[in-house]
Amino acid sequence: MARRKNTEPAAAPAPAVGSALVSAGTGVVKAVAGHALSRALPYTPPWVAAATLPPAAGLAVNQMWGDAAMSAGLASAGIALGGVALSALVWKTGDGTSKARRFRRVQATATVAASMGWLTCAVTSGPFGTPMLDLWLLGGALFAASWNARQIMSHGSGSESEETNSGTLGKLAQAISWEKVTVRSAKGTGKGSVQAEIEVAPGGTISAVQSTTAAVAAALHVPPSGVIVTPDPENGARGLVSVRVADLLKDGVEFMFPAALGLDPTAPIPVGLYADGEIWWLDPFGADILQHLLVMGVTGAGKSEFARSVFAHLATRSKLSLHVIDLAKGRQTVGHISAGIDWLIQDPKEAKRYVKSLPAAIKARGDVLAAEGLDSWTPDSSLNAVVTWIEEAADVSDFEELEEIARKARSVGIWLIVSLQRATWGNVSTDIRANLQASACFGVDKPGDASFCLPDSVTDAGAVPAWGSSRPGYGFATGMGIPMDRWTMEARSSLTDRSVLAALVDAATPYRDPLDAATAGALGQTYAQRTHRGTDRTTPGAAETAGKALAWLASAGIGFNSAVPAPGVIAVPAASAPLPLPAQAAPADPFEDDEMDDDDMDAMARLEIEDAYEEVLGAIPGDPEPDADYAHLGLDDDLPDTDDDTGMEFEQPEPIGAEQARHIVYTEIDGWVRSGRLEFSPADLAPATVAADRKRGWLQGLLKQMVEDGLLQKDGHGSYTILHSPLQPA
Repeated sequence: MARRKNTEPAAAPAPAVGSALVSAGTGVVKAVAGHALSRALPYTPPWVAAATLPPAAGLAVNQMWGDAAMSAGLASAGIALGGVALSALVWKTGDGTSKARRFRRVQATATVAASMGWLTCAVTSGPFGTPMLDLWLLGGALFAASWNARQIMSHGSGSESEETNSGTLGKLAQAISWEKVTVRSAKGTGKGSVQAEIEVAPGGTISAVQSTTAAVAAALHVPPSGVIVTPDPENGARGLVSVRVADLLKDGVEFMFPAALGLDPTAPIPVGLYADGEIWWLDPFGADILQHLLVMGVTGAGKSEFARSVFAHLATRSKLSLHVIDLAKGRQTVGHISAGIDWLIQDPKEAKRYVKSLPAAIKARGDVLAAEGLDSWTPDSSLNAVVTWIEEAADVSDFEELEEIARKARSVGIWLIVSLQRATWGNVSTDIRANLQASACFGVDKPGDASFCLPDSVTDAGAVPAWGSSRPGYGFATGMGIPMDRWTMEARSSLTDRSVLAALVDAATPYRDPLDAATAGALGQTYAQRTHRGTDRTTPGAAETAGKALAWLASAGIGFNSAVPAPGVIAVPAASAPLPLPAQAAPADPFEDDEMDDDDMDAMARLEIEDAYEEVLGAIPGDPEPDADYAHLGLDDDLPDTDDDTGMEFEQPEPIGAEQARHIVYTEIDGWVRSGRLEFSPADLAPATVAADRKRGWLQGLLKQMVEDGLLQKDGHGSYTILHSPLQPA
């Protein structure tokens, strides 16, 4: 059998393989050596110093003074005394409270003392004699190794290497007796403040540290509110201390214009700047929960400036209606931007009617949202967002009414803002404050007053604006989508210019939507007869007004983008004529029963119907026969029988039907509405009741039915507010 021919290629020459292996090995060795060298270099300085400094210094002093006994003795004494002084200096400057700092203090002092002692002996013995050479080799190696060990442990402990109370804050910690507090990582933010981490030793608390913020502020010569200590929410032993060393806002904050006209209510509102230069945003409708706002501050603290900033932005939004109650200085504060306020209320009676009408509006809005399948208001709803700002709420409403509104308004898209100087229990009840979950606190006269507005966690941290009116616009704010780490940081609201804000509001006229029909209808006659009517896109001439305002702003260098195309201007529809009273299907009168419960009787008695009746009859000429038998008759008395002596007969009128009787009362109420009167008491309907040939029980039943139908609202004192005329469509 023939042998198979070998066709495999020949092997590569052996020298080539060996060369490749050697080259690869050399590269690995170089890489390893380079890595080892880079890791070792940080640890070489102690060894270099131990190897070079002692022999060089020992040889120098020996050559200079070692030849003569006198010079050697004096030099040794001088070096020894200098060593003692240098060791003491190192010990003093290395003072500290942490374990790491105390260890470094001992190590540095021992190194200096040993080095100076060896150098003292080297004056006469020289550096290379016995035992100086042995002490140098052994001692130098020992101290170099100890410093390397400290370096290794320091790097392994991570952030713990920074826990020494170093720098100004470290010295301050000792000055104010923070014996159980460790200050670490103190550094400037570059924005006017210094921050440092703090940690308390076992037995200490962050709360105890917070109680010393006044002492820290005094020691650093900064305002009391310039030192803030906030606890770490995940570690009760740790916190953050922030010291404001420069005021970046002292020259004021310019008003920040909206990014565009016609934004949704959910867009954040820029109202100023924080102490670190970041924008102070409010995001009430964009937050997870709509939180009502409590604004507090003394006169001159900047509440009005803050309000104007908020109003001006809200007045440029679509699907939003702004209602403002200010009985003291409404026009003075917001008169220049009143065109963007749907309803500005300055009359006490109108303010009370508004507050009484709100529960009906809340219910109506809730029904609409339920029909739309929404648990709470969103921009997808057909309803406008509503902002209700009430100045000095205690002068407008009782606590029970306001508490009900605050509790129920949140989910239906009504943002309630209560502004006042001091939110004490006499001005706002604790139940109302519990429902005002957001706060903006400006200057107060007493530190304790801030606790009426700000959460305890904020005031405990030292965020107390106890500067009165000396720093207008400065304050602290919580809630409304503000991150919690910003609650304790000072902020300042924007400065506003009346002419600029007026032009801004006019420019946004085509974007402002009128109040939705459901809310307007629920507010009833109170809204229909409001004394102030802001302008919106339905106002004739809205486009022309906006054009002039935009041109004026453009001449001032201010321009805007459009968030949405401006809606077309809609003509205002003519008012509908009152509809006639609809025919009643049931002939029976549900109010014929004269029986009343005890509460109704008491209410009617308090209203003193007799006095009202006499007042009505006061305009009628006196009875020509004051001594006649009929002179004693009252409203509820039946007509007397025929007088047999005189032959006089009283004509009995035809009975008045139930429908006609109600129409008499409805006509009286409708007349009040047309004349602008929206409050009355049952006694005011006495003449109409007499004309309808009915009694008090029937009237009370009719009033109850009108309340249930949403035509009237009864307050706690037996009087009524007219929401809708019974002769006009709702």
